[in-house]
Amino acid sequence: MKATGIVRRIDDLGRVVVPKEIRRTLRIREGDPLEIFTDREGEIILKKYSPIGELGHFAKQYADSLAQTTGYIVMITDKDQFIAIAGSAKKDLIARSISHELEEIINERENIVASSEDKRFIKIGNEDDSEYTNQAIYTIISEGDAIGSVILLTKDAKIKFGDTEAKLAATAASFLGRQMEQ
Repeated sequence: MKATGIVRRIDDLGRVVVPKEIRRTLRIREGDPLEIFTDREGEIILKKYSPIGELGHFAKQYADSLAQTTGYIVMITDKDQFIAIAGSAKKDLIARSISHELEEIINERENIVASSEDKRFIKIGNEDDSEYTNQAIYTIISEGDAIGSVILLTKDAKIKFGDTEAKLAATAASFLGRQMEQ
């Protein structure tokens, strides 16, 4: 565990303020849910809660199936990081942070279908995305909350995404959102 050198007192209502620097680094915003754990040494661990992270194994299977059927790269994210990746993409992106542009798309509940020449084409991760030529991004909504995204990508410049890819991404996002509600 990383020491920060910051000490905070518990107030009379049992509250502790998480310092702004830590909230900014971990991308924790007001209203974000946190999981609370204790370990054997008596330490309290706060972890940012990801509702879609609970579907991790299921999301991976769904992404694998979609990638195998379509031949596209399929990524599933929560609001902060990549949860599942299938197809010919870098698997080391799992648990890495999504880009601020993608985070905004999710928070604004936008959906994008774009090619790399379009102004709407966004960077999806903090790594180099220049190899992708087309993207379809749909926000996963569960119980009225935007909780993540489904992303279809291709590196093949001959392929142009259209209605079919938009409907595939929309269907996947809707299905995963409904799974979260159960």
